[in-house]
Amino acid sequence: MNLIDEKEQMLLDELRSYGSIAVAYSGGVDSTYLAACAHQVLGANAMIVIADSPSIPREELQQAINMATERGWHLRVIKTEEHLKEDYLDNKGDRCFHCKNELFTKMETILSEFGDIVLAHGAIEDDKGDVRPGTQAAANHCVVAPLQNAGLYKKEIRILSERRGLPTAGKASFACLGSRFPTGTRIELEAMTQVEKAEAILSARGYAQYRIRHHGDLCRIEIDQTDFDKMMDERIEIVSAIKKAGYKFVALDLSGYSMGSSA
Repeated sequence: MNLIDEKEQMLLDELRSYGSIAVAYSGGVDSTYLAACAHQVLGANAMIVIADSPSIPREELQQAINMATERGWHLRVIKTEEHLKEDYLDNKGDRCFHCKNELFTKMETILSEFGDIVLAHGAIEDDKGDVRPGTQAAANHCVVAPLQNAGLYKKEIRILSERRGLPTAGKASFACLGSRFPTGTRIELEAMTQVEKAEAILSARGYAQYRIRHHGDLCRIEIDQTDFDKMMDERIEIVSAIKKAGYKFVALDLSGYSMGSSA
């Protein structure tokens, strides 16, 4: 057994030891793999919980729900209301904390309904080197991180996901729509919808890794530098469509997309 197999076995053993678990699921690479593993060893005792809020694009939410349903997971959709909380909307640098705190608070209601159940999220080994306010929210709510406990890195999770036939194995990184607003810029629900519409335009045209950065009337597009030529070929149509979504100005960030970059 090689190292990656040992890590997966360690993960499965930990999940099995819990008896029952509620996994915070988003449809991303890490949480999908965690959900698949939890379902494998615990079956119906693995509750897969996804949040429905305006900070999650409707397309992403539906894709995640469809995947869970098709695989027979014990799915639970819960409504979160971070978008109604001033601390989240003020976007002062701890937005992620308030978003995750709301999620884990709502997930805790499951405890009273189902008794002895462990809450888990998809934090991974790579996350230890980043500043992640959501990690503090997880600690406050005693949410475990099985992937991290097994020492799994993103590249390993992609390999293991591919082995399992998970469609997320090669999925691009994603963050909630609130991350599209520069720190210190108040998040407005109408503007969040505007961002979602603009990103849907890029998705429909086949861009895999992208971000729309919201700067009032200005839409700043971040894409992989390898897609610059494609963007130039399609710029007239893209600019027209994004302006119809509500922006007056459309710009391409020549730095390209960079994971974890600030809005």
